[in-house]
Amino acid sequence: MSEITLSPGVRQNLLSLQQTADLLNTTQNRLATGKKVNSAFDNPVSYFTSQSLSNRASDLSALLDQIGQATQTLNAANQGLTSLTSLLQQALSIAKQAQSATEPTLATDVGTLSGSSTATTAGNLVVAVTGGASYTIAVAATDTAASIISHFNSTSGLGSSGAVTATTDSSGHLELEANPAYSFTVTASTATAAVGLTADASTNFAATSTPGTTRTTLTTNYNNLLLQIDQLAGDSSYNGVNLLNGNNLKVIFNETNTSSLTIAGVTFNSAGLGLTALGTAGGGAFQSDTSVQSTIDSINTALQTVRTQSETFGTNVATIQVRQDFTKNLVNTLTTGSDNLVLADQNQESANLLTLQTRQQLSISALSIANQAQQAVLKLFP
Repeated sequence: MSEITLSPGVRQNLLSLQQTADLLNTTQNRLATGKKVNSAFDNPVSYFTSQSLSNRASDLSALLDQIGQATQTLNAANQGLTSLTSLLQQALSIAKQAQSATEPTLATDVGTLSGSSTATTAGNLVVAVTGGASYTIAVAATDTAASIISHFNSTSGLGSSGAVTATTDSSGHLELEANPAYSFTVTASTATAAVGLTADASTNFAATSTPGTTRTTLTTNYNNLLLQIDQLAGDSSYNGVNLLNGNNLKVIFNETNTSSLTIAGVTFNSAGLGLTALGTAGGGAFQSDTSVQSTIDSINTALQTVRTQSETFGTNVATIQVRQDFTKNLVNTLTTGSDNLVLADQNQESANLLTLQTRQQLSISALSIANQAQQAVLKLFP
């Protein structure tokens, strides 16, 4: 089949119509997708730059979720600190009630051991505390009354804060006094020779006082509060992280993990706050004013520790919120920059569409006119 020959006018109008159709397709695609750059073929530089900006914005958006979870972890810790403060204030109130209650009085009868200023024979003194342990005090032949006193007071469980207080009386004799609600006996160990100290009267030293009922009840209440403090500290976790039970929290702020904040956890159970359960009797309980004051001092220290930690966590929350707002704004900036490179101007593309549609109609009309000119030639041949 021979090729069809078109006149130059028809061919030119047909080419113009094809170009207009291509432009119409491009404009319609931009309006449909909202983008002027849909692939690397449209504009390689703009396309790949936009992809890079969008990818970073996506990575930072994912980090925003992690930052938000970190904020919730700190909120859980702060709620725990608030509740701990309330429990500590209750404990302080109990201790002050104990301080207001009457302190049990000791019997005036105390025992003494007499003898030369220096022991004549080395040996052991056995102190048996009623209802408690037995303690052995080693005495050297060269020990004086003062050094024996030191042995007593440095022995864990005895001493001024335990069951026995060792001093000297006005005559320089070794004097042993039972602390509140304790009694004890002193004997020479049968395994060694007796020391050169003899009892003035009886070697049985007893404190006839009994624990105060009010202080005993308050001691029990105080110990129960310590258990609540332990449980509360253990329950202050969020998503497996407990900042009040020694866990640390790392918050990452950028997609390369080069910007972060590590929040150090604390151990705020009763032991971590410097508080210990009290016995129901003896110098370690609420039976002496000295013990009560010591407990009050410990609670006040614990309260100050909790308040200081609250300020630290509060500073951490503020820092995270600043970084969270910064990241949100940066994501918006990156997204806007990416869009500016590839998004189409809808107003401009709409105007282009109308212009191209008009041009297409004109091209069709011009093509029709060119065809009519060829038909006019045929009329010359009847």
